[in-house]
Amino acid sequence: MGIPPSSELESSGPATEPDGILRCRVKSPYQAGEVLVRILVPEKLEPPAARRVVFVLPVEAGLGTRFGDGLQAIRRLDAHNRLGFLAVAPTFSDWPWYADHPADAALRQESHMLRVVVPLIARLYPHEPMRRGLLGFSKSGWGAFNLLLRNPDAFGAAVAWDAPMMADGFIFEMGRVVGTRENLENYRVPRLLAEKRGAVRRAKRLGLFGHNLFRDHAQGAHALMEKLGIPHDYADGPRLPHRWDSGWLEPALRSLCAILPPRE
Repeated sequence: MGIPPSSELESSGPATEPDGILRCRVKSPYQAGEVLVRILVPEKLEPPAARRVVFVLPVEAGLGTRFGDGLQAIRRLDAHNRLGFLAVAPTFSDWPWYADHPADAALRQESHMLRVVVPLIARLYPHEPMRRGLLGFSKSGWGAFNLLLRNPDAFGAAVAWDAPMMADGFIFEMGRVVGTRENLENYRVPRLLAEKRGAVRRAKRLGLFGHNLFRDHAQGAHALMEKLGIPHDYADGPRLPHRWDSGWLEPALRSLCAILPPRE
């Protein structure tokens, strides 16, 4: 994936915050107003050929923390140092469902990830596409699977927890971002698993863990992947609070880092 034209990628920073997290301010044609890309760098940064990058996908607009802060949860666990990865958390101007609205050019979250966030990190911290991991829960777990399945050459792995994987209609402000039922068909996880199974059957690239609100969705996605012969990590539980910092993050990160190519 190349770096897009400067008209698509305008950023300042990174600047270091008091907690040590780096912050870039970004102007994107795919978002309404300025957004951020936050970066947590491990003490030992591997060389580009071995570097792993985990995109920590938010579930709220802006810097919302009703469900915790994924990057801060990773920092408190010291997982980026113990497991060896660069953690990146973008922000979005609207509820993040990781889809492109068919009519609103400033509400295209998939394009923002692919044409702004990923190229920015690739420029700042060069790395191989197959060493990129996607991590999320709820909306962003659904988004992690979507981003990988729709763009299998741009990411190496996706791990999700308690996500509405089997959703076949609009839920939780999804309609505002996806726009139309016709467009939703382009993002439904069951359809993508069936259509893209060739890209995720040769080697394990997916993980699905635990539950709180969406146990039936996790069980349904697991059963479908089993039927389609798609290798994946899976755990039916434990049931934990629907937050970044409730306890599911450590095993999910371990799974993601094990799926991504090991450090050389």
